[in-house]
Amino acid sequence: MDSLDWQAVRNAVNPSSIRSNMRSIVERMEALLDRADGPGLLFDNDRADPADQVIQVSAVDAASPLWIVGDLHGDLLALEATLAAMHDPARQPDGGQPRIVFLGDLFDDEGFGLEVLLRVFELIVEAPDRMCLIAGNHDEALSYDGVRFASSVAPSDFVDFLNANLTHEWIERAGKLAVRLFARAPRALFFPDGLLLAHGGFPLVDLHPRLAETGEWNDPLCLSDFVWTRAHPKARKKLPNRFSRGSQFGYEDFAAFCSLSASLGRPVTHMVRGHDHVEERYAAYPTYRAHPVLTTVALSRRLSRESFGPYERVPTMAQFVEGGLPRVYRLHIPADIIREVYPEPDSGSPESETIQDSHR
Repeated sequence: MDSLDWQAVRNAVNPSSIRSNMRSIVERMEALLDRADGPGLLFDNDRADPADQVIQVSAVDAASPLWIVGDLHGDLLALEATLAAMHDPARQPDGGQPRIVFLGDLFDDEGFGLEVLLRVFELIVEAPDRMCLIAGNHDEALSYDGVRFASSVAPSDFVDFLNANLTHEWIERAGKLAVRLFARAPRALFFPDGLLLAHGGFPLVDLHPRLAETGEWNDPLCLSDFVWTRAHPKARKKLPNRFSRGSQFGYEDFAAFCSLSASLGRPVTHMVRGHDHVEERYAAYPTYRAHPVLTTVALSRRLSRESFGPYERVPTMAQFVEGGLPRVYRLHIPADIIREVYPEPDSGSPESETIQDSHR
């Protein structure tokens, strides 16, 4: 996707402007979450009850495009690029308003974690019925004990930033809002055409007997697997390791889950997820051809914990296509813009400096 006005995208990446609106954004988001009947986000009406986090979607409105955006990890540039692409007339011939499902992991890994969070808040309060936010592992890991923020995952530089700014009322309130929002956010969406959306994966095979017996999708272990599990691109099966939340699955594991889901009235035939930061920023694994799996992430740079490949990356987004894997769009952001927004750190510079500078 090369036809976008990249200078306009670059101009939209304005952290100081977002921060200047922080109070208004936070107050509006607080009011939305405080509503007695709930915030009314996209697919909330399909929850079995207000606490349901594994939502069986009843229908998909074909009149409005549905977009899927994977991990952002503070990538404000990639976020603005996806929004520009969604509103490009070439992809909106009927003028329908886009609906968005974010697959989670809005912050950590340096970048502009606060600004991305605030920008997503802004999108939600402007049109809650067109926005759905699935919790990722970094989002779920964020907590607040009334005094300080904490995280159960690494890297967790966003928590360091929040705790360094506890005296800043609106930053603290933004952090507490994030904890509230992700506590109620869905962990998975089951679509009527067989699509499963989640950040990580699905309940692993050791949970299948109990799930078959109880049909309790909101079991804490099931919820955790939707968020934390990782796809092995080639393995047939992987043994679950309950000492690690990030266990892998193979293509026969996914096939077994698809069979189980069908027996429980939620047929699954294919899945879209984020979580794994693949070098091309998307991957559809050939070994999963019987039950296709697409990984998509929206990251325009090589993260510090990624060891290989070019510094500039091509973030992706996906458009829902009924009955098949979504259509993937690659956002070819010019390299000079990526490096202007995210200067490549010197190999000898401490990461802490990069983290600190990124939040100024």
